[in-house]
Amino acid sequence: MTVNPSGVLTAAGMEQRIRDYFDACNSGDPNRIAAHFIPEAVHYFPAGMYMGPFRGARNIGERWQSAVEHLGSIWTVDQVITDPETARAVIEWTHFKTLQGTVLRGDEWYIFDRETGLIDEIRAYYASPQDKGLEVLELEGYDYAGLGYPTEPPFVREDHAEGPP
Repeated sequence: MTVNPSGVLTAAGMEQRIRDYFDACNSGDPNRIAAHFIPEAVHYFPAGMYMGPFRGARNIGERWQSAVEHLGSIWTVDQVITDPETARAVIEWTHFKTLQGTVLRGDEWYIFDRETGLIDEIRAYYASPQDKGLEVLELEGYDYAGLGYPTEPPFVREDHAEGPP
């Protein structure tokens, strides 16, 4: 396991970790991919995608290895913003599924482990139309309520009581 020798996250180090992780994903080597995560890391996705979150560094590596083998996956990092003080980063990416002829774009939030500099959590958001069959669109398995996210609107709009147009 790679260790963060100084115990201090830096913007450059966080960005390099993300870029090295994407290089590992493009290699399709599950060990290289897993090496960028703490052992119990979680990668969240929108509901209904990939049979739920990928749990564990090894599982994340194996799932992306499968994507390379079966979809011809190639990923790019398009933009990166880091915040070492909060151990968070956000990126924009592109996922080329070359065997399907599909291009998928999205954003990801990263949470880093301060002691090791490894990735603890990724939350993926995809650029796509809203699924009208769902009433709640959120990441599957992510504990929004437990982490203090709002689960109800903060007030009632009296002027919209009859519903949407």
